[in-house]
Amino acid sequence: MTVKLVRMWSGEDVIADITEENSDSITITDPIVAVPSQQQGQIAFAPWSPLLQRDKLEVTKKYIVYIADPQDE
Repeated sequence: MTVKLVRMWSGEDVIADITEENSDSITITDPIVAVPSQQQGQIAFAPWSPLLQRDKLEVTKKYIVYIADPQDE
């Protein structure tokens, strides 16, 4: 399992398991996105695409700003 933080050009911070990577795209599973919480200064997590029916999702690299390790917390 390779859980990474994927920053999208849209500004979303997506945390997902990267299962495959090639020169043009990555394949992810179980993507979640950070969203502002009701409590000031905190964040919550929600499914990135709650209506998604697939187990895996291929994301084109041209929409990705960077891929990094998320904080342990």
